Amino acid sequence: MATQKIYAGTSLRETRARSGLTQKRFAERLGVSLPYLSQMENNHRPISAGVLLRMAQEFGTDLTTLAAGDAERMVIDMQEALADPLFDATPPLADLRLAATNAPVLARAFLDLYRAHRQGQERLAALDEAIGAAGQNALSTPWEEVRDFFHYCDNYIDAVDRAAERFACPAGLRLDPWQAGAEALASAGIRVTLAELPANSVFRRDGQDLQFNAAAEPATRVFQLLHLVALERQAELLEATLDLARFRNQTAREIARVGLANYFAGAALMPYRPFLAAAQAERHDLERLSHLFGASLEQVAHRLSTMQRIGAKGVPFFFVRVDQAGTITKRHSATRMQFALFGGACPLWSVHRAFEQPGRFLRQLAETPDGVRYLLLSREVSKHPGAYNAPVRRFAIGLGCEIGHAGGLVYADGLDLSRATAFEPIGISCRICPRPDCHQRSVPPIDRPLRIPADRNGPLPYEIA
Repeated sequence: MATQKIYAGTSLRETRARSGLTQKRFAERLGVSLPYLSQMENNHRPISAGVLLRMAQEFGTDLTTLAAGDAERMVIDMQEALADPLFDATPPLADLRLAATNAPVLARAFLDLYRAHRQGQERLAALDEAIGAAGQNALSTPWEEVRDFFHYCDNYIDAVDRAAERFACPAGLRLDPWQAGAEALASAGIRVTLAELPANSVFRRDGQDLQFNAAAEPATRVFQLLHLVALERQAELLEATLDLARFRNQTAREIARVGLANYFAGAALMPYRPFLAAAQAERHDLERLSHLFGASLEQVAHRLSTMQRIGAKGVPFFFVRVDQAGTITKRHSATRMQFALFGGACPLWSVHRAFEQPGRFLRQLAETPDGVRYLLLSREVSKHPGAYNAPVRRFAIGLGCEIGHAGGLVYADGLDLSRATAFEPIGISCRICPRPDCHQRSVPPIDRPLRIPADRNGPLPYEIA
């Protein structure tokens, strides 16, 4: 059987950038010529076995995941896009994988073009002249562009993560995050105090005086303090990272700056090596980790989805947050599980049921149409403003991993992972889900013919051929 060729230009470029090497020096480390490296980085040639070996030896590259992340995400995204009635037929899955692997720039350009088409259709349907005038030439909204930036980085930004760890553990020992943050801002002439502020207000700044709401949740106060430390004391690093991202407009860059500052805050509150060690020791018990690091459950779940440092990877998790309308407001995945980019999420995911049982963890064994099995964890979280009449923000968070990692999670205890019928069939989006008998299907799959029997008496008014 012929060996599958690996095209991983993006991974090569990212490895070179993380190492701070020029193309010439990187080529020397890999034992190849400069033109050959250039061809591999641009996906004009596959990576040879010798280069793969050198990548592992010289840079600690995980060969099992090389080039897989971006390709799998793009395959799912293209499947969703091509399920639109605009297209007469969906190309075979093998063709989509070839495009995502061998021509990732072309695949991303196609997704940008399709996104622009959808936005144009939505503007016309809504007759929203203001949005139509402002976004007429945009390939994607700034928010979507930033979301995709983190999505295609596996939600792990190495330079920012390591800087946060150095800040939080300067001598290998964790500092008190509130004290460390306050001292860092004091060195910039900013005085940090606690005060009584209006509900829903975490902090107030007046020149060099920074007041935090004494009634706010401690985890929220510390996180916001570290966010401000990132903006004040790590500005050069954030700007360098933004330069590498090459966002299309200033608005996207400003949104990403906030996102990177939030990333620094989470990584400083839960520094990589201590957090990874605690997660493994506590078998990823979110409540224990929340207590140990003074973080909220959502902050802990989000941090677990970022533990993808080369040479020290944690369990690959996906993390999702949804609101009460079922809208995904955060999504990150280091697994093969991907989330709907253009349509709604599968209603069979337990995360949608978390609102029915607030304060409880819901466990779910699930299997996607590709046969991959997962352990899913969901919980409702509420953000209380600290005043009776102020609105409470409610979300549900979901965390999951492939079943092969379930033994490292306390939440797998007592579950029969060997029984096939214990796994509930779920999908990604109804528009591309092939399951013919789902009782929660909202729309038929676009790429399957339908039959409309006159005597149909079931949950759906049609049959999927």
